[in-house]
Amino acid sequence: MPLNDIKVLVVDDSAVVRKVLGAMLESAPGIRLLHAVADPLLAIERMKQQWPDVIVLDVEMPRMDGITFLKKIMAERPTPVVICSTLTDKGAETTMAAMAAGAVSIITKPKLGLKDFLTESADELVAAVRAAAQVNVRRLAARAALPAAPASAAKLSADAILPPTMETRAPLRTTERVVAIGTSTGGTLALEEVLAALPRVTPGIVIVQHMPEKFTAAFAERLNKLCQIEVREARHGDRVLPGRALIAPGGRHMLLRRDGAQYYADVIDGPLVNRHRPSVDVLFRSVARQAGANALGIIMTGMGDDGAAGLLEMRKAGARTVAQDEDSCVVYGMPKEAVKRGAVEKSVPLTSIHREILQQLAAR
Repeated sequence: MPLNDIKVLVVDDSAVVRKVLGAMLESAPGIRLLHAVADPLLAIERMKQQWPDVIVLDVEMPRMDGITFLKKIMAERPTPVVICSTLTDKGAETTMAAMAAGAVSIITKPKLGLKDFLTESADELVAAVRAAAQVNVRRLAARAALPAAPASAAKLSADAILPPTMETRAPLRTTERVVAIGTSTGGTLALEEVLAALPRVTPGIVIVQHMPEKFTAAFAERLNKLCQIEVREARHGDRVLPGRALIAPGGRHMLLRRDGAQYYADVIDGPLVNRHRPSVDVLFRSVARQAGANALGIIMTGMGDDGAAGLLEMRKAGARTVAQDEDSCVVYGMPKEAVKRGAVEKSVPLTSIHREILQQLAAR
């Protein structure tokens, strides 16, 4: 095996997951499966021999649960961890705790039809491991020190949801401001840091965090308990209000709609855009059209280029645009592409993003 292959350790008490996922990773170019073991105690013994580049980890296991193991890893030697979790409400809550402890992304697995699901989701699973291998481990270490999309799919643009228009007239200014945020890998912890720093009086916020169905509701509930502002999973027709942040539901797109001087969230079905649903580009394009210069667009840590084109549309419509800087990103992919395209007015550290939001409020 080439020395630069991604070395992966799978930790899951399901023999089916270990067998199928292990074989899948072993056959993927550029990936080397070190071991597939049934629990964290066995994993610790294997890791004494050779440390993996990426760990694929279940959360509910005997002898030691995945979260305890994850915290141990992050304290000892921060390593990118992809959570492999059952798609249930209970599993979503547990997985959110794992994300808060430093995991970088989620692979969902059903209780039934597991083998078929894993086989059908091969591209997505391999892509998650490849993305994790590109994580900025130094940023993982910094986060650990604090208190506690299928590659082969056709890549559609935001045109699949909102066709391009020749309309160039900017929306009329109002006293209502709106903030649109897009993020992916590393975004759960980054969003927690930003939103928890905001006072109760803030502009209305709409957010796309790449995350599977069911997990966004648990994520929003967790943030709502930690933040002064209200945070919840968006429902179709929700008002975008000062002091409220709406997170797009996993598996559905979210768009901004304006009616008079008021803004609403529209939650709709549709194809994957940039291999994601929800897509940042879809949200940003709708914000460009509906809010124009009344908006602030923020693109944060994440793999790929979703949001870069939409942020450029926002800037051309008169919105302020900000990117998280490279040093503070877990993965400098989405912000890097937005900067490359000229969509970003300025790049700032993660610790400064909440101040950019408050400046948007002051722009009234």
